[in-house]
Amino acid sequence: MVERALELSANDGCVVLVDEGSTANLRFAGNTLTTNGVARSSRLTVISVAGQGVGVVSRSAVRPDQLPDVVAAADRAAREARPAEDARPLVEGGPAAPGWDDEVRPTDIGVFERFAPALGEAFSAAESGDRKLYGFAEHSLTSTFLGTSTGVRLRHDQPTGRLELNAKSGDLKRSAWTGVFTEDFADVDVAALGASLAQRLEWAKTRVDLPAGRYETLLPPSAVADLMIYLYWSSGARDALDGRSVFSGPGGGTRVGEQLATLPITLSSDPRAAGISCAPFVTAHASSRDSSVFDNGLPLASTDWIRDGRLESLLQTRYSAELSGLPVTPGVDNLIMSGPAEGARSLAEMIASTRRGLLVTCLWYIRAVDPQTLLVTGLTRDGVYLVEHGEVVGEVNNFRFNESPVDLLGRVTEVGAAERTLPREWNDYFQRTVMPPLRVPDFNMSTVSQAS
Repeated sequence: MVERALELSANDGCVVLVDEGSTANLRFAGNTLTTNGVARSSRLTVISVAGQGVGVVSRSAVRPDQLPDVVAAADRAAREARPAEDARPLVEGGPAAPGWDDEVRPTDIGVFERFAPALGEAFSAAESGDRKLYGFAEHSLTSTFLGTSTGVRLRHDQPTGRLELNAKSGDLKRSAWTGVFTEDFADVDVAALGASLAQRLEWAKTRVDLPAGRYETLLPPSAVADLMIYLYWSSGARDALDGRSVFSGPGGGTRVGEQLATLPITLSSDPRAAGISCAPFVTAHASSRDSSVFDNGLPLASTDWIRDGRLESLLQTRYSAELSGLPVTPGVDNLIMSGPAEGARSLAEMIASTRRGLLVTCLWYIRAVDPQTLLVTGLTRDGVYLVEHGEVVGEVNNFRFNESPVDLLGRVTEVGAAERTLPREWNDYFQRTVMPPLRVPDFNMSTVSQAS
């Protein structure tokens, strides 16, 4: 399909992306499997270039006889388009990537072969403990093919798995959540996850009501992931150059080179990172302020966004890099955070050393308040706990919080041991993260929330 579409285009240049996807899922509620299923999908995107005009047409489930019409529509749109400000020569290609012509291997329900029996045992354990488990497990495999009229022939097969697990007490008055990312479900320890949720429900038997205020707070890796993903998404160079973001320089330009954190915190991406690997080349289905269809096929490398607390890079296309004078650093589909190399403690060890503070499970409904400071608001959910003298003494009411992830970096007093995690808020869009727990001495719980 890629080769045929390239042959059909009559314009100056052409980029073709084909995404062949498959998904398998299990859903469960009240300690019972409720549904399971598999699905297949296919999407064709044709990006046609006429001079500096570009036309993009994307369609699902395109049959071979429909291909000429899709390409013709993209060619026509390019000829009618005004010059694109990000227009650049298409990336030059070389030999076709290994496996370019190999068959697409879909996922299927067999990916849960070892996971499903373990889930059944977790159901039994929960039932005997007067608990109910709810949630879903999902695995997808997407094969992306990228071809251009300049010879690029690239392919990437991306496995993605996620498990969201929610436990409730028998009377449904107490709730706890956990989630994990996996590439194949072979490494998911359902029993350990169930035991962790059971412990949290025990903590919640004691209720402590607290007012709004600033509290020393332990943020687990999942909550840290949600905050850092939002920071990452907000780090576009174009917005910074235009004075529209927290990364805009006070007198123009950007804040690249500025110290954001007192601790040696590093926030990075690496397409070849073990366990969270992703496409090692740009796949842009449309142009935006942070991506360009003309950059399709650019190689991606390990990139430090923040290094030792210093802002190092912003999301850059070739076009924005020319405006900013900074290196070309396109977005990568994973995110890794780390702190000091030695002495990083686990979340349990951080709890044990806390005199008095809050332990948050996860964050929810995160929304922007002020892009100039990256102030966001959101809710806590499924368990906020009071820690006193190194022990969890009970569950606390939920809060609405107001915080800036950038400002927060400058106030963090401890960075724990990083681990692969699943964000709660953003896992529909971004799953591959490695994050540490953080200790924040004055996290702003702005109001009490009635949310459960």
